[in-house]
Amino acid sequence: MNVRIFIAATALLGAASSVVAQTTGGTGAAATPAAQPLGGPLVAGVCLLSREAIYANAVVGKSVSARLQELARAAQAEIDAERKPLEAEAKALEGKPETPQLAPRRQALVSKWQALQLKAAHNGREIEATRGKALMRIATAAQPVIAQVYGQKKCGLLFDRGSALGGNFGNDLTVDVVKGLDATVLTIPVERERLPQQAAGAQ
Repeated sequence: MNVRIFIAATALLGAASSVVAQTTGGTGAAATPAAQPLGGPLVAGVCLLSREAIYANAVVGKSVSARLQELARAAQAEIDAERKPLEAEAKALEGKPETPQLAPRRQALVSKWQALQLKAAHNGREIEATRGKALMRIATAAQPVIAQVYGQKKCGLLFDRGSALGGNFGNDLTVDVVKGLDATVLTIPVERERLPQQAAGAQ
């Protein structure tokens, strides 16, 4: 087997392990208004809310985002630490003739690359599970605040702000909910979720 396969595996591993770094993607974009308001009369009882903007702007959301990035960097560092000696081994074997003596060494290197790819994907799943659990805890903390602001504004219907194409956004509850959440909770503990390893070939 040609050693260039091992060098090419570096790119594949990078693609697999990049999942680890995607812990907060999409959160920042949520802070941008969904659309330019078109104006018009305020519709009584119809209110709007952006959950994504709550996560992005509340103090607890920023705290969780920073912690998730920290965990993602640590998970990526695990992969990088194991990848470097494999890259060195691949370069050492590159250009050497195919011999029965080197065949076991090459095969072992292929197996190590495959195992590291699986680990990178597993780390990504753990970070994503951690993110999902943390966002659920923020949503749980925000729920009574949303209910309180909803009642204060005398809302009868509540819609996701992101689905509104335009109109009078005077009944957007997001800012008041963020303020209320900041007065209730500033941080929550976030530890990396540990998931069972998937068997090779499992989807």
